[in-house]
Amino acid sequence: MKNYRIFSIMIIILSFFTVTTLGKKKLKRYLPATLVMSLIVILESIIAKKRVWWWFYEKLHPKVQGELPLIFGPFFIGSLIILKATYGKFLRYFLLNTVIHLLFVGPIITLLKRFGISSLVCINRTQLFLLFFTKSMMMYITQMVIDRIKGEGPASDDRNNDAQLQ
Repeated sequence: MKNYRIFSIMIIILSFFTVTTLGKKKLKRYLPATLVMSLIVILESIIAKKRVWWWFYEKLHPKVQGELPLIFGPFFIGSLIILKATYGKFLRYFLLNTVIHLLFVGPIITLLKRFGISSLVCINRTQLFLLFFTKSMMMYITQMVIDRIKGEGPASDDRNNDAQLQ
């Protein structure tokens, strides 16, 4: 892609504009699980580079992984938004993640390849979908563990709101 650097920076900036919709309390609640998963995704991308699961043709900088704009942009912010919208409602979480993953491994992968940004090499779309699905389940479980440690539950915000109304 001719303007990959501009595209990468814009995708990160546009993603971060949506953080304002979360609210400070929700951001603090879901940030730890999202950070853990972002670190796991970064480690995954290191493994993917060694095993050539996918290839990024363009990078922001020669020493920076090509997928970092996607990790720190749509993945990071999207994870926060999905947790806010669906946490405590597992079926909704499961369905939303399934739709998003299918969109990514379908048309988005096709567009990334068409624009010369990246392509799959030693991993196919089904394997990538299963990898995404596994990470989404890990993130949900991570949030459950964090809530248990903090003494919160998935519906604790609802209980707190009900108590404030009375």
